[in-house]
Amino acid sequence: MTDTSLIKNIPFSEAVELGDLVAYQPGQVVSRTISQTPTVSITLFALDAGEAISTHVTVGDALVYVLDGEALLEIGDARVPTAKGQATVMPSEVPHALYAEQRFKMLLVVVKG
Repeated sequence: MTDTSLIKNIPFSEAVELGDLVAYQPGQVVSRTISQTPTVSITLFALDAGEAISTHVTVGDALVYVLDGEALLEIGDARVPTAKGQATVMPSEVPHALYAEQRFKMLLVVVKG
């Protein structure tokens, strides 16, 4: 990795389990930023059971890929259960929230115009 690398906090030139890069912590939401540019944000999250990311709006489309467990996503008026191995897109400018009814890990990719 160089000072000009756009990707950080992840080993280069080796295969990794993404879920292993972020650990569950009791009563917490844990995050690890992989990339942050003006047009793309990539972050790993681990949410303990009972935790949430409260309702908010993003200026880009957000793709949630569940790495472990299950998440309940609220996207506008829709409630979308999303389980390990599944992905859901939350469109730009639509209020959304994520709930950990059980603990889960996700890869979040936000693409901005």
